[in-house]
Amino acid sequence: MLHKLKTILKHLWLDADDSEHAVPPDVLRQLAERVAASEARHTGQIRIYVEAALPMSYLWRLHRPFSLKQLIRQRAVTLFGKLRVWDTQHNNGVLIYLQLAERAIEIVADRGVDQHVSSNQWQAMSDRMAVAFKNGQFEDGLTQAVGEVTSVLVAQFPSSRLAANELPDEPVLG
Repeated sequence: MLHKLKTILKHLWLDADDSEHAVPPDVLRQLAERVAASEARHTGQIRIYVEAALPMSYLWRLHRPFSLKQLIRQRAVTLFGKLRVWDTQHNNGVLIYLQLAERAIEIVADRGVDQHVSSNQWQAMSDRMAVAFKNGQFEDGLTQAVGEVTSVLVAQFPSSRLAANELPDEPVLG
């Protein structure tokens, strides 16, 4: 019970200002440019969402059977839908979700991408990026995330001159 209370307080302490402090406007601009450059090389779509803390509606579920890791994954999947990452022509959208309070990363890929990448491969990518996030190197970790997702998308969905930019390139702060 004490652990749950500490977790809730940590998430209540953080807000959108903490997201902007972790990923300031110049870094947001650079990440948007990296996403745009990435998408010029493939037909996939990449979105980045950085959130300071989980909403209280998620934290109330922090008990059995839900672990904090499961709640973070559920939040990423929810945002995948809200940001319409699933709504691409070739079902090849990918959401990179960074949760600051827990310094956790989740990668959610649409079914077109997921059929080419195993859950172990996604987990290995997340684990590599987690090192940067645990050290507070959010720009480095997100840049690495864009690079690794780009490699997957270039291999599976090569560039097409007819490919449209279906989703905004700018990261979202929450």
